[in-house]
Amino acid sequence: MAASEPVAVRERPLTVDGVRSRVLETGPEDAAEAIVFVHGNPNSADEWRGLMGQTGAFARSIALDMPGFGTADRPGREFKVPVEGPAGFLGGALDQLGVQRAHLVLHDFGGPWGLAWAAGHPDAFASVVLINTGILIGFEMHRVGKLWARPVVGELMMAVTSRGQFSKAIHGSNPKLPQADIDAMYDDYDRGTRSTVLKLYRATPDPGQTAMELGAAIAALRKPALVVWGAADPFIGVQYAERQREFFDVQEMAILEDSGHWPFQDDPQRVREALVPFLRRQLAAGVARRL
Repeated sequence: MAASEPVAVRERPLTVDGVRSRVLETGPEDAAEAIVFVHGNPNSADEWRGLMGQTGAFARSIALDMPGFGTADRPGREFKVPVEGPAGFLGGALDQLGVQRAHLVLHDFGGPWGLAWAAGHPDAFASVVLINTGILIGFEMHRVGKLWARPVVGELMMAVTSRGQFSKAIHGSNPKLPQADIDAMYDDYDRGTRSTVLKLYRATPDPGQTAMELGAAIAALRKPALVVWGAADPFIGVQYAERQREFFDVQEMAILEDSGHWPFQDDPQRVREALVPFLRRQLAAGVARRL
C-alpha cells in the first residue's frame, strides 16, 4: 500500500487498573509486535491519527489516551505522577492488548512516560522515535511550566485560560501549527485535564535530575532511535536533539528548522518521510531476528 493511501483508524474503550480510556488502532489487530504512539501535554491519542494511517499499512499501530487527557479518566490523588502512574498505565494497556514487542513513538511528556516503561521492560522495548523529547539532562522548565508549578498562581492561570487566550498563546509560540490542531487541543482541555497538568508540573521540580536517573538505565540498552526535532520549539531547545546520541543508537536525525513543538502536525510530510522508512526497517529487522 502506498504511503499516500492511509488506512482506517479503529477506536475502542480500554480500562487499566480502574482507569477508563480508549485505544486507537490500525493494522493487524492481533500482532504481538506493534508501533506504540504516546502523546504528551495537552494532547490525546487523536494527534497521532495521521501517522497511524500511514504506519497501519505495514504494522499494528496503537495510541492511547493517557490518564488525565482526552477521553481518559482523570485519576485521583493515589495516581503517582509525573512518571510512575502513566508508565504503569502504558504497561498495563500493552499487556491487555497482547503487545510483546514495542516500537515507541514519543512526544513531550510521552517521552519520560514511554522511556520509564522501556527501562523496566528492556526485552519488549524494540526501538524509539523521539519527537521533541528524550533524555533531557540539564533541562530547565519553561516559563509557563514554572508558573503552573506555583500554588494558587497555577490555578488562576488555568481558570482564566479561554479558548481565545489558549489559541493565541499556542499560535504565538508555534506559528506553523494548524488552527484545527490547536482547537482540538483546547476541546480536551477541560477542568480535569487542567488539574492533571498542574499535578504533573508540580511533581517535576527538577526535570534534569529525573532525566539523569532515567538516562543511565536507557543508555545501557543502546536501542535504535530516530530523532525528529522542530528546531523552533519554544519549550525544549533543539540542542537536546544531538544529545540523544549519548543514550540511544541514533541511526537518523531529522531537524526541521521551521517547525515548533509539534513537527508531526505543522510539517507532517517531512516527519512521515523520516518516520515511516525508519519504522519499516525496525519491523523488518525484528522479523529477520525471529527467522
